[in-house]
Amino acid sequence: MPKIVDHEARRAELAEAMWRVVYRDGVAAATVRTIAAEAGWSPSALRHYFATQADLLIFAMEHVIAKVTERFAAESWTGPPRETVQRVLEEFLPLDRQRRRAAEVWLWLTLHAQVDPAAQARLSEADDGVRRVVDIAVDALAAAGLVARGADLGVEKARLHALLDGLTLHALVRAELMPPRRLRLLLTGHLDSLRSTGADDATQ
Repeated sequence: MPKIVDHEARRAELAEAMWRVVYRDGVAAATVRTIAAEAGWSPSALRHYFATQADLLIFAMEHVIAKVTERFAAESWTGPPRETVQRVLEEFLPLDRQRRRAAEVWLWLTLHAQVDPAAQARLSEADDGVRRVVDIAVDALAAAGLVARGADLGVEKARLHALLDGLTLHALVRAELMPPRRLRLLLTGHLDSLRSTGADDATQ
């Protein structure tokens, strides 16, 4: 009988090998050759699944999206709204090695999205996921009375999303200026400022 190959299991095996390389050596090291060596495969066997580095890193982002989705589904997001929103949004900041490596893949996709439709598709998927969480977060704060009356929630959602992306980019480019403690403080300051946003408009 012909050997039955579980392609999903093999892709999962490759994903784990790929992330071991990324976590250890960074995104630039995630090539077809290095991933093949990490997984104990030949480069030609790996190219059956991923022909190029771009294919590998697009798959990496798919893996990140799936893992983040699982983590959000498994987490019990209970407690005071302000503290809960902070914890949720910190998931998108490069506060530890795992989240930093995921952010590096995001940045790689951002740089390649203009010339690679597949990279653009994965980047859009990741961006849409962050946008949905940000929308829920701002709505939750507003419902708890933690956003100033009269504030434009659509604008506040866009500002918060831009802040997360901006903090992530700055942390990747100038890690010495944006350590985890500073990232948390800046996010905290922004969320606290929502209580006064739009206050002038509300009194007019």
